[in-house]
Amino acid sequence: MDALWVLAPLYLLAAFLYSTVGHGGASAYLALAALVGLSREAMVPIALALNVLVTSLGLWHYGRAGYFSARLLLPFVVTSVPLAFVGGSLEIPPRLFALLLGITLLLAALRLLGWGRAVAAPEAKPRLLWPLGLGLGALLGFLAGLIGVGGGIFLSPLLLFLGWADAKRTAAVSAAFIGLNSLSGLVAHALRGSPDWGLLLPLLAAVAVGGGMGSRLGARRFSPVVIQRLLGAVLAVAATKLLLQAIAG
Repeated sequence: MDALWVLAPLYLLAAFLYSTVGHGGASAYLALAALVGLSREAMVPIALALNVLVTSLGLWHYGRAGYFSARLLLPFVVTSVPLAFVGGSLEIPPRLFALLLGITLLLAALRLLGWGRAVAAPEAKPRLLWPLGLGLGALLGFLAGLIGVGGGIFLSPLLLFLGWADAKRTAAVSAAFIGLNSLSGLVAHALRGSPDWGLLLPLLAAVAVGGGMGSRLGARRFSPVVIQRLLGAVLAVAATKLLLQAIAG
């Protein structure tokens, strides 16, 4: 109960920030839970469940604003969802993985934060969408399941750097991608053992408030440049968390 009083307002703030760019916030939820002494193993299923709710709200708001593209999403989720289940079923020492991933995300964050203009939406169909999407979706889904997140921290910068979507369309597609992968990973973790759901309902209420407000502002109020820089900030936070995890061992 003491942990709940600390986590609820922090999770609300995390959901607000992450949802503005279509993300669920699982990496932040896990980092905050570790700060109050809760084990990663116990919190991963809860973080994934929170991800499903927050990204559902994000998809709703961004979709209603006209930014969702099923055509862009489909090549990624065909392979990412089953591979997220596989990744969520495995236990692998995370230190080296966290170090390499943290460096990669930090470089992506610095690039996004330093970008002076918004990425424009492509006028034509992205080239090699299906062959690249299937392969990258498998990789991103597996990594997402392995570390207990939805995978948006990988997909969002990828879509922007490839020039396949602008910031708002990226947020909408990422929300759907994260929600589906989180659900797949959640099933895998639930089958491995019985999660302790005691904290879930109060935290669901907290992230529903934060996620609802953040995704609405992201879809309706914030400019693409603001979304892009917020995404850079989110990636920087995730990178810092992973690097600290790798250093602490």
